[in-house]
Amino acid sequence: MSDARQAIEAARVAGAELRAPADLNAAQAAIARAEQRLRAQEYTRARLAAIEAKRHATAALEHAEHSTAPAVPANAPP
Repeated sequence: MSDARQAIEAARVAGAELRAPADLNAAQAAIARAEQRLRAQEYTRARLAAIEAKRHATAALEHAEHSTAPAVPANAPP
């Protein structure tokens, strides 16, 4: 779970919210499922969801790092 959370944060810092939102959203949904499974004591399912979250977060990070899109929206205040 910690690895997945760290990967999600790294993707956010790299600008994935704007550059790779689908992957980041998938990672966030998967970590939410992992947390829910953990609360339900479904440890195997929690682990699998955390692995999925990390995979999506890693993809978001890669897309964000290799994207030419700006990390800040053009209409953002200075």
